Amino acid sequence: MSAHQFTAPLIQAKSRPPVVGATWTLEAVTALYNLPFNEIMFRAQETHRQVFPEGDVELATLLSIKTGGCPEDCSYCPQAARYHTDVKASKLLDLEEVLEAAKAAKAAGSNRFCMGAAWREPKDRDVEKVVAMIKGVKALGLETCATLGMLEPSQAKSLKDAGLDFYNHNLDTSEDFYPTVIQTRSYQDRLDTLQTVRNVGLSVCCGGIVGMGESREQRVAFIARLANLDPYPESVPINHLVPVAGTPLEAQAKLDPLEFVRTIAVARITMPKARVRLSAGRQELGKAIQAMCFQAGANSIFYGDQLLTTGNPEAEADRQLLAQLGLKTKESCKAEVQV
Repeated sequence: MSAHQFTAPLIQAKSRPPVVGATWTLEAVTALYNLPFNEIMFRAQETHRQVFPEGDVELATLLSIKTGGCPEDCSYCPQAARYHTDVKASKLLDLEEVLEAAKAAKAAGSNRFCMGAAWREPKDRDVEKVVAMIKGVKALGLETCATLGMLEPSQAKSLKDAGLDFYNHNLDTSEDFYPTVIQTRSYQDRLDTLQTVRNVGLSVCCGGIVGMGESREQRVAFIARLANLDPYPESVPINHLVPVAGTPLEAQAKLDPLEFVRTIAVARITMPKARVRLSAGRQELGKAIQAMCFQAGANSIFYGDQLLTTGNPEAEADRQLLAQLGLKTKESCKAEVQV
């Protein structure tokens, strides 16, 4: 039986190995999405346990280092200058402000510190300032990630040389649904930026948003595209749309939460070595659905009170939830190994 024939019984005498480095066809990913719910959850958890036997959860903190005033027209984003939202444009934060936020994130238990700027593409002088931030955050002992928009090769190299670990650049959705959401930047632009980042040796953080009005078939195509990137992303943030007043998607109907869980499960199965991150929208999902997402293979969360411009569950609530579920954090697992 091939790796993508999904006709095996739910329980087998011997666990299936995770499919690593496979080429996932649309038909194969569709078959996964359409499995009975218990079956897809079983397969996702089976894969997760084999690749991440510690079952640890990575805690990442995201700081908006430059907010609002973006020239793009992403329909979900309150930072777009053309939309009338409550987000106020601000200049790039000072280095000391960023380092203080990073220190607080580390003290709260975060493993990775992510810096996001609302730019279409940064200017070289902007990159120079971000380079200083990266060096400062790395000196604190945190992993670093940045999302700054499209990059020139020389800019990507400057970020890599500064010690940046990950670059985030989301595909957002499937290629055919993408023009419904964004028209100021093409899908190919996004793919080109990902290649630019890979070319200098940076790890990739790349995912998207579900619940923007796309069909299941389009979610299939989105996950399949991510899984077939060569290599697939080391981090895969999956956002649940948070409709924001003043944006074109402010009245978008909510996605069935079980469909969101399915998306997490399919991401885990098709990208077994990736950190699959619960990102925006966790607050609206509630504890029970989040617990199901962890069962489906999510093993990273954005941790803290704010995600760029939308709310996020408070750190104490996150700690309580992880404790209730008996989940360890990546940092606590490291500490046990060191002992």
